[in-house]
Amino acid sequence: MLSEDSFQYALENTQVLRAPQQRIQTFGQTTFRFFLVTELMDSVHQVRVRDGRFYAERPQIVTPAGFQQTLAEGFGERAEEFMEWLKRFGGDLAVLRYGFQLRKTLISEQVVHSRMEDVVARLEERVDRAEDPLSAIIQGVDEGWEVCLLKFAIDLIQSSAPGNADDFRRRGLF
Repeated sequence: MLSEDSFQYALENTQVLRAPQQRIQTFGQTTFRFFLVTELMDSVHQVRVRDGRFYAERPQIVTPAGFQQTLAEGFGERAEEFMEWLKRFGGDLAVLRYGFQLRKTLISEQVVHSRMEDVVARLEERVDRAEDPLSAIIQGVDEGWEVCLLKFAIDLIQSSAPGNADDFRRRGLF
């Protein structure tokens, strides 16, 4: 288990070197491919490359009534009162809910004996040749690599949400 400092270090040292060219699809599942590069600790010019996919489920609209069903479980009386208030006065309040699946079985990894810059340059060439608009290259830390992927997913949600909300609005759903 990561310490709080290691967790924070992983968040602060996650850098998207190449973002996907497309956002999360509004009305279907989106499959992203990622290459996560991390330097091995206490090793010179050794870089671990993780190659994998994660799946973004289609965003769902959650209204105040939906909040009450999904968020109030296990909370006390005050939370229930707030949910009732939200239903009465929330008006058109709605949020988008995103879901991701990261299947570790689809992640492969290899250690490359080269400088980080050279490894990244080769990955960029590979992504360019593949012409895959859903590929990303992420640089992170080895010990907290899963945190790096989750940070990337959150950033992807934040960049996709405005366009997804516009799509829902155009169809009169939001």
